[in-house]
Amino acid sequence: MAADALAIIPGAVLRNLADKLYEKRKNAALEIEGIIKQLSTAGEHDKIAAVIGLLTSDFAMSPQANHRKQGGLIGLAAVTVGLTSEAAQHLELIVPPVLNAFLDQDSRVRYYACEALYNIAKVVRGDFIIYFNKIFDALCKLSADSDANVQSAAHLLDRLVKDIVTESDQFSIEEFIPLLRERMNVLNPYVRQFLVGWITVLDSVPDIDMLGFLPDFLDGLFNMLSDNSHEIRQQADAALSEFLQEIKNSPNVDYGRMAEILVRRAGSDDEFTRLTSITWINEFVKLGGEQLVPYYADILGAILPCISDEEEKIRVVARETNEELRAMKSDQTEGFDIGAILIIAERELNSEHEATRIEALHWFSTLLLRNRTEFLGYLEGIFEPLLNALSDPSDAVVLLVLEVHARIAEEPHHFHHLVSYLIHTFHNNHVLLERRGALIVRRLCVLLGAEKVYREFSTILEKEGDLDFASTMVQALNLILLTSAELAELRSLLKKSLVDSRGKDLFLSLYPSWCHSPMATISLCLLAQAYNHASSVIQSLGEEDINVKFLVQLDKLIRLLETPVFAYLRLQLLEPGKHTWLLKTLYGLLMLLPQQSAAFKILRTRLKTVPFSENLKRTSSANPYSQILQVTEDGNRNQDTPNYSAINFPFRLQQFESMQQQHRDHLKNQLQSRKSASTTVLTQEIQRYEESHSSSVPEISRPPSRASRVIS
Repeated sequence: MAADALAIIPGAVLRNLADKLYEKRKNAALEIEGIIKQLSTAGEHDKIAAVIGLLTSDFAMSPQANHRKQGGLIGLAAVTVGLTSEAAQHLELIVPPVLNAFLDQDSRVRYYACEALYNIAKVVRGDFIIYFNKIFDALCKLSADSDANVQSAAHLLDRLVKDIVTESDQFSIEEFIPLLRERMNVLNPYVRQFLVGWITVLDSVPDIDMLGFLPDFLDGLFNMLSDNSHEIRQQADAALSEFLQEIKNSPNVDYGRMAEILVRRAGSDDEFTRLTSITWINEFVKLGGEQLVPYYADILGAILPCISDEEEKIRVVARETNEELRAMKSDQTEGFDIGAILIIAERELNSEHEATRIEALHWFSTLLLRNRTEFLGYLEGIFEPLLNALSDPSDAVVLLVLEVHARIAEEPHHFHHLVSYLIHTFHNNHVLLERRGALIVRRLCVLLGAEKVYREFSTILEKEGDLDFASTMVQALNLILLTSAELAELRSLLKKSLVDSRGKDLFLSLYPSWCHSPMATISLCLLAQAYNHASSVIQSLGEEDINVKFLVQLDKLIRLLETPVFAYLRLQLLEPGKHTWLLKTLYGLLMLLPQQSAAFKILRTRLKTVPFSENLKRTSSANPYSQILQVTEDGNRNQDTPNYSAINFPFRLQQFESMQQQHRDHLKNQLQSRKSASTTVLTQEIQRYEESHSSSVPEISRPPSRASRVIS
């Protein structure tokens, strides 16, 4: 075949085709073009194939000088031009060697390959499409060529190929997409510009459905949003904006696959990428409908962190998306996975950002409200994290956690578990009790009912083994009871303890645990207007009961007596004859206070204002307390309330004394343990001293060595 070609092409032409001078090579190519035209007219395609073979093997693929390769490439282009409309049947011989030349190490060979393919493409146009993927792959590499001339030639060829593709009805997008998807991971900026350019062009062709294949290259486009080149970021953003607009106008979109990509990109370190992805997610939530239901958890996992993003635009879009998602009524839709959503919400409870934790809790509330049965099915796995969230440093978070717990606690066993855990947490974290105890208890009282909450606390604390903690906890609950506006109804109910069955039941429910603290017990009696019993409790106190802690609590009570909560009690002092046990109780408290204390002065000043009547004759000592004693000695005549016997107060006093005896014994054991520990430490120190001292004695008493005697 080579011999036939040599007979067809004159030797001088072949020599000029391999000449170093471009003009000679160009003239030789023109002569070959003329020869091919004649052969084509004569229909001698075998000879044409022979010429192509010669140009390929002896020139284009030659291992010799590069100008020979260049001549071969020019010759192949000339053959195509000479064939004109009949070139298509020889393309399988012409195109491969040209494509191969794109890989040549010599930039001039690559340049002439671009030029040759450009001329070939101009001739064959649509017939060129069958080689599109190979040409696209070659152009992709040439777009990042190190030689500027090669890049320019490649750009010219690229524009021509785009024109051919847009006007062709033979282009196969299905065959092209895998190649595009593979190339989208390239980081070279020139290649990225090349790829975005092609995506934009193909998307502009009405007959090519690029939107249907968007999931295949969407991740690559988002990856370009963080490119160092501003131009590439702009091009990628423009392409994405166009696709998003098409999605809004298209009835058939594969939201699912793209949602997975957007979720990943929403966690990008690049701010612009996060903003774009969260914007897309926002539109998807509005447009996706039931298609997105299986992806709700993943979407939520992307949205919640963005709610606390440093960039305000991202925060705004994330919040809007979160509200849209939570407002959707997709509970009964197939594919709705409440468990997956709860896992995400639980994970975000540990977020370092308060706003994210708050929104996670809103999701707990929403799911509990709409899907209570399903929610409770997952409670075992999430109850502990929800309980731990009560220790959150944010008050807003704690209040929301309590709302969730309040909804859960509609079942009695969950309510008991909640209160038990709170007591356990306060036991292990006294700082939390001091800082948040009042907030937590007050909010629970609002959400679940003060009476229910206090009854449960009392029931559990009555059996508390740690007596010191039980006393501290009761004192905290008592202070909340006396000071919180949320517990006003509970205080009103306790005031009726001697005349109303509900008040009586509440008093009896609280009393056993309140016995852990003498001052809490006295406060409870003052609230219940059980002044006779309050006086008895004061009289039962022993020397060891009146310590610093007791006096601190007594100081607080005296100051609380001056607040509006005890206004009724102060008004009762206007009728000392009717409320003599109240007076005796207050004087009893006065006697326990150190005279130099502020509380003593406050209470003494208050008692001086009591208007004693003429019936209460003062003794020679002018001491009103003596008159109180005289009056109260008269049996039932001066009982504070007519139904005082409705409660078995002698038994309650025994109960109080028994509990206080337990506290005294506990204190003694503590003191003995400390004393024993101190003795043990002292003994160990003495032993160590004696051992060190005894070990030095033999050194002194040991007889001198022979050597020392000799020296002496």
